[in-house]
Amino acid sequence: MSKTLIGYVALAVGLAAAGVGLAAGGSSSPPRGGPVAVVAAENFYGNIASQIGGAHVAVTSVLSDPNADPHLFEPGTHNGLAVSQAALVIQNGVGYDSFMQKLEDAAPSSHRIVVTVAGVLGVTGADANPHLWYDVPELGRIASAIASGLGRADPAHRRDYRAGLARFDRSLRALRREVAAIRARFGGTPVAYTEPVPGYLLAAAGLRSLTPAAFARAIEDGSEPSPQSVAQMTALLSGRRVRVLVYNDQAVSPITSRIRAAARAAGIPVIGVSETMPPGESFQAWQLGQARALERALAG
Repeated sequence: MSKTLIGYVALAVGLAAAGVGLAAGGSSSPPRGGPVAVVAAENFYGNIASQIGGAHVAVTSVLSDPNADPHLFEPGTHNGLAVSQAALVIQNGVGYDSFMQKLEDAAPSSHRIVVTVAGVLGVTGADANPHLWYDVPELGRIASAIASGLGRADPAHRRDYRAGLARFDRSLRALRREVAAIRARFGGTPVAYTEPVPGYLLAAAGLRSLTPAAFARAIEDGSEPSPQSVAQMTALLSGRRVRVLVYNDQAVSPITSRIRAAARAAGIPVIGVSETMPPGESFQAWQLGQARALERALAG
């Protein structure tokens, strides 16, 4: 039995011991009184839900450790219990957080509302970039879907959720201006990344990624890139064919460390990005800080 399967068997046993119904067709009761229980697969979606919902929501984020590799994450029993009690679940989709479907299947509910961001944006396919929260032009649609989910889970406060959505949308202005400024000043500039975490941000800013697709795909999948793709990636840096290297600080391997060292040896700025929102920051501050760091690197 695989480690992952053992983990889900243990999860199911733990849920049953806690009195959560696991039978097919079972359901939990809709919440009565108190804040709406929301479970977000990732803490950035949880932060957006908290900002929109305010005092009306109680949010649990499953992926929240900025030092952990999200690709290696396995949920625990406490995550299953949170999902079993949730009125609203927010997940990314396109395989990024497939563990959520297992948690939902372990505690079926006819009342739970699920917002899948990939479905909202129409992103499908095995080769799709799953890092949808970096897609600045689409953040309004993502936030609107979360607000709509809150309104369906808690119709009594629907007007408040609409007001929270409007506030959140206004708070994105600085980030949108920053991305537009990068596009206006550096549009078409070649860059590279170790994996496509910031791909949507770079595209919105009009930057041109020269990263070999085979290299980025292998790093994202946690597999060994081919010697040819590693050589191509290294040549981009040693030949100074890109202005900046964007580096995923949360998925570090000997190869990505070697690529980062090659960039620094060539005098190419390296900008770190993360997949999980750092503690103590809002979604907007996190993304704005990374965008500003990118602009400074391009200008340097």
